[in-house]
Order: sequence, then structure tokens, then C-alpha cells
Amino acid sequence: MPHELQDLQLIELIDRVAARQLPGARAADAEAALRELYDLTSSKLYGVALRVVSNREWAEDVLQEAYLNIWRIAVDYRVTLSPPMAWMGVIVRSRALDFRRRRASDRADAVLELDDAISETVAGASPDPMDTTQASEQARALHECLRKLDGRQREVVSLAYLRDLSHSELSEQLKLPLGTVKTWIRRGLEQLRGCMSRFA
Repeated sequence: MPHELQDLQLIELIDRVAARQLPGARAADAEAALRELYDLTSSKLYGVALRVVSNREWAEDVLQEAYLNIWRIAVDYRVTLSPPMAWMGVIVRSRALDFRRRRASDRADAVLELDDAISETVAGASPDPMDTTQASEQARALHECLRKLDGRQREVVSLAYLRDLSHSELSEQLKLPLGTVKTWIRRGLEQLRGCMSRFA
């Protein structure tokens, strides 16, 4: 299909998605337009997402978020400012960069939480002949405290910190809501802190 013709088709589809917000508009027409828009553009936009996040599953998640965003802001599209593919490409790239930042933030939060929990009971870095013995005792204490956690909670905490998985990766891997994962990790760490303080 010639480039100009495809642009006209995409503009018309974006307009139909945006029209759902007009009085008397039918949602079914907007949904059909979004499906058609997806069919025509998703393979190209998937490539954009994949270049940014470098993982096929993540790129699919980014693409889903991007089309939801297109659904919400189609009314803001202005053909005079940008061709349709360029406009959608910016949305996908922006979602992909947000996704990468969230993943980095989740991972950093997870590492910081564990560092905090352990550092409260671990001696400072000053040289001491007892360091090795203390480290070994603390490892045993941590193992003992982990055993006291509920089975699923222990699994979540262990995967988060020992395998360095982010909250969203855990949610996906364990098929649990993200909120549940975060709650279990927070409660698990509180229990670990309380338990480890008894060994200090």
C-alpha cells in the first residue's frame, strides 16, 4: 500500500477511536477501529518496543500498554503535528522507556530492602577476627528465620532476593497479583527483621 494511502487509513482509524468520546458515539465502532489499527501497525511497533527493552515478553507488555494509551489519547492526535506511525512510535518508545525504568526501580527497591534487613543485624566493616564466625552465625540465623516464614511468603522473598527477581517478574512467574507480591515481601521482611533481631 502506498505510504500516503496508509497514512490516510491510519488517520481515519485514529479518528474513529477518538470519536467514541462524542455524544451518541458507539463504543463498538471505536473498538473495531482500534483492532484494525492494531492489525495494521503492531508488527512495526513491536519492533520499536523490542529495540528498547530487548526482551520479547516485555515488548509484548509494552505494546499492550501503548495501545491502551492510544485508546485513551486518540482524541489528542493532530495530523498537522505528526504522521500517524511517528505519533504511535513515540507512544510505544515512551511506554518502553517507562517499563525499563520501572524494572530497574523494582530491582533496586528489592535489593535495598534486603540490604536494610540484613545490615540491621550485621556488624560493620571494621576488621575483626570474629568477623568470619559472626558472618557464619548470621547466615545460620537468616536461614532459620527464613524457615519460619509461611511457605508461599518464603518462596516470594527467596526468589526476590536470592535470584534477584523484580516484583513484576515475580508476579508474572508466580501468577500472583503485583500487590500481593509486594505485600508478602513487605510482611516477610518485617518478620525477618523481628526474627533476626533476636539473634543479634
